[in-house]
Amino acid sequence: MFCVYAISSLEKNYIYVGLTQNLEERLKRHNKGWEKTTKPYAPFKLIFQEIVNTRIEVREREKYWKSGVGKEKLRTKRDKE
Repeated sequence: MFCVYAISSLEKNYIYVGLTQNLEERLKRHNKGWEKTTKPYAPFKLIFQEIVNTRIEVREREKYWKSGVGKEKLRTKRDKE
């Protein structure tokens, strides 16, 4: 199974959307600064996750959440917390 997820920086106005098969390990990598793309924005909190069955489906969902409409929904979720 695959997971599409969104994390929000605790210190800056930044949301990252990605996909993985091991969410717990992936979050550790983001928060330890091991990922080049997110390193300047750490630390993070998980604001969204969605489990899907196939790689094709997870890529489609990731594309949606990275779109303007998807990012706006994620900002709304983040701001409600």
